Amino acid sequence: MLLIVALAAMILLATTVPVVAARLGRNTGYPLAGGFLLVGLLLAVAVLKTPGDTVTTSWHWLPSLDVSVALRLDGLAGTFCMLILGVGALIMAYSPRYLDTGRAHTPFYSLLTLFALSMMGLVLAADVVLLVVFWELTTICSFLLIAIAGPQATQPAVKAFLVTAMGGLALLVAVVLLAITAGTTSLTAILANRQQIIDSPMAWPIGVLIVIAAFTKSAQLPFHSWLPGAMAAITPVSAYLHAAAMVKAGIYLMMRFSPLYAGQAAWSATLVTVGLVTAVYGAMWALRQHDLKALLAYSTISQLGLLTAVIGVGTATAMAAAMLHTIAHALFKATLFMLVGIIDKEAGSRDIRELSGLRRVMPTTALMTGLAGLSLAGVPPLIGFVSKEFLFKGFLEADFAPWAGPVATAVAVAASALTFAYGLRIFYGAFGGPTVQSGLYEPAWAFLTPAAVPAAFGLLLGPAVPVLDQVVGWALSGIDPDLPPPGFELWPGFTAEVAMTTTAIVVGMALFLAGRPVERTLLSIPTPRAPFNRGYHALLRFGALVGRPTRADALAPHLIRPLLGLVLLAVVGGVVLSDPAVSGPGTASALDWPLLAALALVVAGSVLTASALAALILLGLAGLLVASWFLLAGAPDVALTMLLVEFLTAVVAVLVVSHLPARFTRRRPRPAAAAGALAAATGAAATAATLVFTGHRALSPVGDYFLREAKEQTGGRNVVNTVLVDFRALDTLGEAAVLGVVALGLLLLLGSRDAPGAGRPVPAIDGLVLQAASRVLGPVMLVLSAYLFLRGHYQPGGGFIAALVAGAAVALSYLAHGRVPGSRTRLLRPGTLVAAGVLISVGVALVVMLGGEAFFTPVRGHLSLPPLGSLSLTSSLMFDFGVYLFVLGLVFAAVDRLANGLPADPDAAAGTTRERTRGGTA
Repeated sequence: MLLIVALAAMILLATTVPVVAARLGRNTGYPLAGGFLLVGLLLAVAVLKTPGDTVTTSWHWLPSLDVSVALRLDGLAGTFCMLILGVGALIMAYSPRYLDTGRAHTPFYSLLTLFALSMMGLVLAADVVLLVVFWELTTICSFLLIAIAGPQATQPAVKAFLVTAMGGLALLVAVVLLAITAGTTSLTAILANRQQIIDSPMAWPIGVLIVIAAFTKSAQLPFHSWLPGAMAAITPVSAYLHAAAMVKAGIYLMMRFSPLYAGQAAWSATLVTVGLVTAVYGAMWALRQHDLKALLAYSTISQLGLLTAVIGVGTATAMAAAMLHTIAHALFKATLFMLVGIIDKEAGSRDIRELSGLRRVMPTTALMTGLAGLSLAGVPPLIGFVSKEFLFKGFLEADFAPWAGPVATAVAVAASALTFAYGLRIFYGAFGGPTVQSGLYEPAWAFLTPAAVPAAFGLLLGPAVPVLDQVVGWALSGIDPDLPPPGFELWPGFTAEVAMTTTAIVVGMALFLAGRPVERTLLSIPTPRAPFNRGYHALLRFGALVGRPTRADALAPHLIRPLLGLVLLAVVGGVVLSDPAVSGPGTASALDWPLLAALALVVAGSVLTASALAALILLGLAGLLVASWFLLAGAPDVALTMLLVEFLTAVVAVLVVSHLPARFTRRRPRPAAAAGALAAATGAAATAATLVFTGHRALSPVGDYFLREAKEQTGGRNVVNTVLVDFRALDTLGEAAVLGVVALGLLLLLGSRDAPGAGRPVPAIDGLVLQAASRVLGPVMLVLSAYLFLRGHYQPGGGFIAALVAGAAVALSYLAHGRVPGSRTRLLRPGTLVAAGVLISVGVALVVMLGGEAFFTPVRGHLSLPPLGSLSLTSSLMFDFGVYLFVLGLVFAAVDRLANGLPADPDAAAGTTRERTRGGTA
């Protein structure tokens, strides 16, 4: 329960930010830092209550898929939580002095808190589906945190989002395959069934997808290019991304799934090879940089490469080294980023070519930078020295190939030598040489202290590193309970690892002293264009090519590709009449053939006629023939819907026919023949597909289930309606929500019916008979609409058909009187009806699902109507009422828009609509 409380506390912190920020402004970071520490204390209490055990909690989320909101606090998750919350508290305490006054800080603090929440959820998730959810939340939060830095950060934010979201898709597919292979989404069960997964043919696809997900998040080659670009974010965001959040998600994922693939040569070879190449590449490119943040960005890429590689080794020593270096990296990288932010704020620059001798005017800043830089470089007695020693020791144990250990260690030493060189470059570039900015001074301790704390820990934990034995041992037990405790010590004696560290320091010093030649050599290496950039621009070009035909005004370019696609799909899919599945008894009757012949004649006439009015009449007649065919086939619901649609189509035709030319322009023979051939091929493909999938088949198991279970489970006898509003109500809800949002957007864009620029209303048809018919039939049609709506669960009818009947009454009234009934009533306006329908449907769905119902069928009471008998007042009926209002609103909008014409200037109309909306009249 404490784990749920911890996550709830983080949500509470995020939701209270606007209120706190309204009073404290940029100082909001201080109470948030305290909140982070309190949540950390809460997790510590959870651990102390069950010493040595894993703290777990769960409740069902998607019972039908056996997916739970399951949380698990073991050693690995606990260690990462302490880093997330500890570094997060320091960043929050640092931000008030970094941020400018007089600006809105709510988005920054809210997003940073949500980012911490997402990272906590990710490492605590004990269900792989929940893991993916929090993984994607970190992607979204990082995108927004980068983007809020300003217009210059938009493109880097998009790049970071696309790369990491691609990894999220890879993780999603991996999770689906894991769930299928293991038969569960429980992370604990999956890790416990290692042999079952390894023996499965899905083992290596899963492994590849997990590696891709981890590499994209932790910026490994070739997915590294997003991380330097993310430096467009403000410094507190960069510090948190690099020290304890975003990039650490990939490290956590590899550590968590390492037990599945430990000892597998392909897994080890991939991680070690890519990790070490990334480490060397990042270190080399760091030596090329003059901007301190860019240098630290490439430094992070390099250090993450070392972590990835040592995780790939997979031995107890290697995993202990990875965990210790993760802690050390969080300490020195948090300090360095915060200090670079201080230098930037005080000196107005991060370029080492413009900085010099700051040690004389900012001695405390120089001291802390030196401590963090030396820890990064692996110099004793700092924590970074011990972690580098263990990294070398772990690399020596690599055995996935002959000479793998010595080669991996040699490359790691080379990367460490480069690390030493750029570590000195960081310090000397800002603090060495003569002082050229003598007017600077040390910032306030409120600004320095958050950076000083991790620097001090990095110094103290070097000599006192044995105290981390228990912490790292606890973390290792979360990876594999059989891993022994590490046994850290500052000075193990004159060992091979000490010799390697000495070599790295000596070579690194030589590289630093030969700074200009080394820099010129590195700058002479051509910078490869990142694969992401090439792929991104190629995709944009391909998209422009694909979308070019849709920018045409004619209909043919819009139709030709989907029709060709249907024909090709039919050919490739082998949809042919000789399919063995087409063996059941047919459903044709004697009356079908005359209808089919008449339909063929009508379609041929509509294609050949040159008269617009004749084409409209023939198309209407084709619709009536199809409706009759549906009626003969025993589908009265579909037939009734078709008839109503045809009636409304006739109304639309009346409204727009005056704007059409009296006769169509004749096409040239060759294009016409090609269009005819494509139409015939499309029709043949559709016919074949219908015969294969439905026409001559026995009733499918799903159809049989609906017919058998509809009355018992939903109380309804009309299977068509029960499918729409019970069994597959979520599909209906999704379609209604999407169409409703689009409709509301179009209504807002096109403006209200009296917006300037709207076309002139079409005058009413002058006819006494039509007006009399409207007065008589209108009320009858509305009563019929209500009747069809109420009986829809039991007989042909329902919300959709009833709304079409009411819409037909509206259209008839417009034709007779030249206005939409109730047009002056706010409640009957299209936008109001559509919004009300969507809100009712969504509201009913939420109430039912929160109540735990499987379908929309809880009985709320009974209504007795003599013509209909006793009707159950179900949530299905309320849901169907939302559909009714939604469809009726669409009909109102169609009649209103088509009758009045589109605005001549949509932008002006939209602007006018916005003004009227603000005034409360739209």
